Amino acid sequence: MSTATTAIKAKTGASSPSRRRGNAWRQIKRSWQLYVFLALPVAWLLVFMYYPMYGAQIAFRDFLPGRTILGSEWVGLTHFIRFFNSPMFERLLSNTIGLSVYSLLVGFPIPILIALSLNQLRTGIFKRSVQMISYAPYFISTVVMVGLILQFLDLRRGPINLLLQWLGIDTVHFMGIADMFPDIYVWSGVWQNSGFNTVIYLAALSTIDPALHEAALVDGANRLQRIWHIDVPGIMPITLTLLILNMGQLLNVGFEKAFLLQNPLNLKTSEVISTYVYKVGLVGGVANFSYAAAIGLFNSVLGLLLLLAANQISKKFSETSLF
Repeated sequence: MSTATTAIKAKTGASSPSRRRGNAWRQIKRSWQLYVFLALPVAWLLVFMYYPMYGAQIAFRDFLPGRTILGSEWVGLTHFIRFFNSPMFERLLSNTIGLSVYSLLVGFPIPILIALSLNQLRTGIFKRSVQMISYAPYFISTVVMVGLILQFLDLRRGPINLLLQWLGIDTVHFMGIADMFPDIYVWSGVWQNSGFNTVIYLAALSTIDPALHEAALVDGANRLQRIWHIDVPGIMPITLTLLILNMGQLLNVGFEKAFLLQNPLNLKTSEVISTYVYKVGLVGGVANFSYAAAIGLFNSVLGLLLLLAANQISKKFSETSLF
């Protein structure tokens, strides 16, 4: 009896993979339109995201234009060691991490506070006006944004320095003081991006059951108590998800804005990894391609490790994680 049962199980187990494949093909045929729609983004992902990873190996080779990647000499970790021993290493890492942490500490909670405040407003016109005013800067391109910043902070014709002159205060060369660059970079970014991030949290707040607020009102809870005990826990999953994603981008300081705001006077605090990679990889000459690739790969791997660490910490202390 046991032998017959074992034979039946073996037969069933042998045929189950083919049966599953048949079911999968039937599902694909039944919903082929969805797979056609899915083909284009998958192709884009493969061509522009995964295929370029093949070229990351030049970080381990002495690559020169005119040679194939595989035809270039393998040098291992030579370019990484060169970067770690470079006098620029500490400054680049310090500037990049400093700007990123500063942006995260300031820029992350402000949209949450704006969303919680707007969610409590009942005046439709005022609420929509605040949303429009805060959301509009997000559509300004980085080049235009930098142009506005330079015009506002101009030493002679900038509105801020003209106001200081009118008040009898000495003008300030904002873009010429290296220590002021982080403040200019971060707070202009907060002004530009807070409105968009606020919309995300407002969407999360709209999913909270109004019955919870009604029950809290019956129990005598005031507005701050309802925000703290209902609204904040309601948006906590999306908050943790965005925080994990931001941790993964911690070292990816925006190249365009940092590069356009740079000048010889503030280079001490404005030179970050992304701008340095551009300068040594393209401006510095073709011989530095592999060196620039090594720096960029180091930056990406470190960002991946931060993402994994943040995801693991979030999974350990809460029920929210990316994977």
